[in-house]
Amino acid sequence: MAVITIVTSAPPLSEGGHLVLARSLEQALTEAGHRAGIVTTPSNRFGRQGPAYLANWLTDVGVTGSGDKVDQIISMRYPSYAVRHPAHVCWLVHTMREYYDLWDRFSAGLSPQGRIKERGRRTLVRAADSYLLRRHVTRLFTISGAVRDRLRRWNHVDGEVLHPPAPQRDYRCDSYGDYLFAPSRLTPLKRMDLILQALARPEAGHARCVIAGEGEQQETLVRMARDLGIADRVTFAGRVSESELVDHLARCRAVVFVPHDEDYGFVTVEAFAAGKPVITCQDSGGPLELVRDGQNGWIVPPVPADVARAMAEAMDSSGLAERMGQQGLRDSASLTWAHVVSKLVIV
Repeated sequence: MAVITIVTSAPPLSEGGHLVLARSLEQALTEAGHRAGIVTTPSNRFGRQGPAYLANWLTDVGVTGSGDKVDQIISMRYPSYAVRHPAHVCWLVHTMREYYDLWDRFSAGLSPQGRIKERGRRTLVRAADSYLLRRHVTRLFTISGAVRDRLRRWNHVDGEVLHPPAPQRDYRCDSYGDYLFAPSRLTPLKRMDLILQALARPEAGHARCVIAGEGEQQETLVRMARDLGIADRVTFAGRVSESELVDHLARCRAVVFVPHDEDYGFVTVEAFAAGKPVITCQDSGGPLELVRDGQNGWIVPPVPADVARAMAEAMDSSGLAERMGQQGLRDSASLTWAHVVSKLVIV
């Protein structure tokens, strides 16, 4: 039995996929006979990332509160990989994307003075990331090929892709019902507006969708559905519990997940775990590593009419949705937490 600390960084009172991943990994390590726990370290707001990296660098994870030696750590999200330990495996969720592939989007809203300041901070953060991920960690894994490719492009660092399985929940398939399901944070990168625009297209027929999640765009999306005349075909369920999430996955016809350049997206593997096909887009990033067009889902251009046609095809035939969904279930069977543990544990 090894004593293993999972380290991830998060702002106060925040919840993200990396925390879901950390908790699932903790459970898997425990089931494998290890003693595991999670430490959440600082991830500050813009302008204060330097102190966050320093705080992680100075965080002592070598000994537990009871005085036992920590045999290994597994870090996940920036800047948690700055934590020091002689047996340090990083399973990278993502670096600070605003200083990498999202720089143009992020910097467009800054003043000229702010852009100069953030450009300097970006240079320092990129240098720190490159050093830490190349020389500071014992082994480096990424949760997807999309994350690995960003590291290769921006940091000239390579990592081994290790796809996470679905979080450990009691997934089931009750039916292929009369609605589509779209669980996600309501933020611009998730492109929930594309789903609404697709539903408003004549190609979508009478498809309806349940959208689950919270976020900064919630009020905007509710107004948009009303303005598009589809408010009676869209249900905004808000934040759902784990049991409600599993229940929707069990009863929906298919899952719609159309983000822009997603790191990975648990939505895809959770849909497959429930035997449901996935509608995604050609520029959606991580989901493209699992979804196969015409076999376990649909991969379409990020255009409302094309998304609408995929929606209609799913809703026109429960038999087709079932065949695709069951293929997704078979395809994802090789993703297991036992395999993840065997790769990440090095002591």
